[in-house]
Amino acid sequence: MKNMDTVPDDWPLGNILWFAVLVWFSSSLLSQSAYIAIHGLPYDAVTMLKSLGPFYYFVVALELAMWGGLLTMAWVKFSRARKTSTSSAASPAVA
Repeated sequence: MKNMDTVPDDWPLGNILWFAVLVWFSSSLLSQSAYIAIHGLPYDAVTMLKSLGPFYYFVVALELAMWGGLLTMAWVKFSRARKTSTSSAASPAVA
């Protein structure tokens, strides 16, 4: 059983990742809301990215790599949790 009275030394990497995703999503939402409040319609992300020129492909590749990494981490976590639950259900209880 975990001791709930002690403070952990460091945050788990998974928590930091989810906080980063939450900050990214919130900032994107606030940015879009501010743009709509000023201009009356949402900004066009494709036009903004194409204005970067050849750097556009690097930004798109970086974002795809980040999403791929996030999906991979989620899949690994899901498969580990599933493996743990099936192995604990399959093992007989010791009396």
